[in-house]
Amino acid sequence: MFEQAFKNIDNILHTDSGSATELDYIEQTSWILFLKYLDDLEQTKKTEATLAGKKYEFILDPKFRWDGWACPKDATGKLDHHKALDGDDLKDFVDQQLFPHFKKFKAEEPNTIEYKIGEIFSELKNKISSGYKLREILNIVDGMHFRHYEEKHELSHLYEDKIKKMGNAGRNGGEYYTPRPLIRTIIKVVAPKIGEKIYDGACGSAGFLVEAYDYLTQNQSALSSNQMETLQNKTFYGKEIKSLAYIIGIMNMILHGIEAPNIRHMNTLAENINDIQEKDRFDVILANPPFGAGIGREIQQNFPIKTSETAFLFLQHFIKILKAGGRAGIVIKNTFLSNTDNASVSLRKLLLESCNLHSVLDLPGGAFQGAGVKTVVLFFEKGAPTKNVWFYQLNLPRNLGKTNPLNEKDLAEFVELQKTKADSENSWSVDVKDVDQTTFDLSVKNPSRGGEVTLREPKEILEEMKKLDEENSKILVDIKNMVG
Repeated sequence: MFEQAFKNIDNILHTDSGSATELDYIEQTSWILFLKYLDDLEQTKKTEATLAGKKYEFILDPKFRWDGWACPKDATGKLDHHKALDGDDLKDFVDQQLFPHFKKFKAEEPNTIEYKIGEIFSELKNKISSGYKLREILNIVDGMHFRHYEEKHELSHLYEDKIKKMGNAGRNGGEYYTPRPLIRTIIKVVAPKIGEKIYDGACGSAGFLVEAYDYLTQNQSALSSNQMETLQNKTFYGKEIKSLAYIIGIMNMILHGIEAPNIRHMNTLAENINDIQEKDRFDVILANPPFGAGIGREIQQNFPIKTSETAFLFLQHFIKILKAGGRAGIVIKNTFLSNTDNASVSLRKLLLESCNLHSVLDLPGGAFQGAGVKTVVLFFEKGAPTKNVWFYQLNLPRNLGKTNPLNEKDLAEFVELQKTKADSENSWSVDVKDVDQTTFDLSVKNPSRGGEVTLREPKEILEEMKKLDEENSKILVDIKNMVG
């Protein structure tokens, strides 16, 4: 229904000088879609209020409502060309009146849709340089309606698809897009319940939060109004440092049906973990934190285990902010299990002693498109030390890639075996007493495959290459001497 409309919008943006990349396409489509979605939401609420014999107070003034500036209609319900702005008039109105007006909404209470409007329009700007092209896009979006569940469902599905393309197009694809089959699998294993507070401190485009919402609302008709209210306001929490990812995360949640997402635009790692109190803690943590060295000393001071590796600081934050008895499913580089540096060893020790690391899912290369790093998923519960770790190695008969991505069927055996932590050709258990008590090395060594080769440190590989180079040089000299 909406797929062709999305393609037509992309084609228009492709010919506009202000939008150069997939990132620009989704950013510009986002604010327009959001305003149409907001208008449909207001119209639905007005209808509900009228049926209940109440008066509905609109969030937006008439001038800034969809039918006031974007697509005013005549008596027959068609676009009123006398009132509809076009060209430079439209562009000037959007840049000089619409965006500045919506920015002011930020003064509202943070957990309101008004505040989110303020945030979105403070972070974004209109990059569509041609007012005529903007008019074409507004006319397309005007034909899209988001009143019914099916319409909202299709919109959220297509929006997810755009985020996926954006992730694949950008260098840091993984920051924006964690494969949805993997997210759904992690959620099945962690099994959140209504009434629990769910958190992602590196939420990106909010994939974990929207999938958790879908998981908890699979049987929406069976939920009471109290349960729906809990899901709307007291269940999903996130933090995100990057502006575009933050905005897309908010939009993604709103388009999935969470009206005022509890996502904050901030650097999670700037918070000293010693300041985290009981009231700040969460029942469930689902996350794929960014990885990469480069965190400065100032931020490292907020953590007992100092390291410049982003993901390792996030892991400390997650362990600290999880409630006793709380559950987590976290994606991390597989080198975390075997690195020999002090920070890695200390962090593994902390995890094993303060949490029950009950399951580790070892993913093949290519699970994350555009990222050449192998990852594992850590599943743990806080409050009791680890006695046994159950490992599952995902061995697939094909190579994963853009045209052959990870799917839920690939992960079905893992989900099934994890329930009982059963041994198989792909799974086995390790008693923590058998783990080296000085290094706490948890390398993935599948006994039925003769053990895996542990990934070596780059320094070690470089030294070996140097040694081989020296040997080769010596051989070449010997050959020359023999020939000479």
